Amino acid sequence: MASILIVEDDPKTAAAIAEGLRRDGHETHLATTGSDGDTLLSQSRFDALVLDWMLPGLSGIDLLSRLREVANRTPVLILTARDGVEDRVLGLDRGADDYLVKPFALAELSARVRALLRRAETQEPTQPQVADLTLDVQRRIAHRAGAEILLTPREFDVLHCLMRHQGRVVTRAMLADAVWRDVPRATPLDNVIDVHLAHLRRKIDDGQSVKLLRTIRGVGFSLCAP
Repeated sequence: MASILIVEDDPKTAAAIAEGLRRDGHETHLATTGSDGDTLLSQSRFDALVLDWMLPGLSGIDLLSRLREVANRTPVLILTARDGVEDRVLGLDRGADDYLVKPFALAELSARVRALLRRAETQEPTQPQVADLTLDVQRRIAHRAGAEILLTPREFDVLHCLMRHQGRVVTRAMLADAVWRDVPRATPLDNVIDVHLAHLRRKIDDGQSVKLLRTIRGVGFSLCAP
């Protein structure tokens, strides 16, 4: 499940995009102005951004420029009624990853978002880090403050999922989809997830002055630096 921000000021268009992406299994967030989108992007990490060019106040193209100026590499799909070659060139030069002209088919938008997410996955760092906690994805080894943490294969997958979404809340549904997809089980999955998170918290945070793994009651879990 990917977390996708939609910045679109037309309510019907925004609702249709959100519904289509949710049907694809994604978590969607909505902003109706460029300024609101800018605020959300400064507060949270997203896996992709669907961004309308023509927005009240801060335009989509200016918001895109701000993102790239601060080295935010979130994949961006620009939506616009501008279909001139010079407009497409401007959007891509400002840092857009793809460009879709209105009106568009929702099926095409969904396919383009999937392509953006696939490309982003291939660029995922092989040694992600949160504070002094690091993962070696290729060797499947974790370290905290230089000391190796012994993890089961499932615990490693859970930790990898949390690190991929560092600073954001990861729900049980997101963990189920990323780690336990289509695995037969006799025990309710929420209980299984909670047990793995308890083991992981003990291995990561016990004896450490700075706690990295948090439970957000009734919502999910978050791995973040203080």
